Amino acid sequence: MNAPAPEGCSHLEAAESRSAAVVPSGHGCVECLKAGGVWVHLRLCMTCGHVGCCDNSPNKHATKHFHGTGHPVIRSYEPEEDWGYCYPDELFLEELPARPGEAATRHYEPPHTSHPTRK
Repeated sequence: MNAPAPEGCSHLEAAESRSAAVVPSGHGCVECLKAGGVWVHLRLCMTCGHVGCCDNSPNKHATKHFHGTGHPVIRSYEPEEDWGYCYPDELFLEELPARPGEAATRHYEPPHTSHPTRK
């Protein structure tokens, strides 16, 4: 059985009770893919489906997306991880189940930005 959202966090409650899935924006951090950046792990915005890199990544695009949009909740976009997080309330939810199409089927690596020197 899933643990309920922390009491008093309407953002996580809304994310848990959503009826429709968000559509992930792609198989990598949107901004890193455009700029040739790298990431460690990916996060999925539960409002719009933006895929951004985690706070252990150099550019922290998931958190920047929250600050730019106010979209409050993310979930991990890594295989076999179901946790969620609410930015405004700084609350973690151990299990925020994915709706069909929301879960990553594998860990997506950033594209290689350098090429080995040819001899």
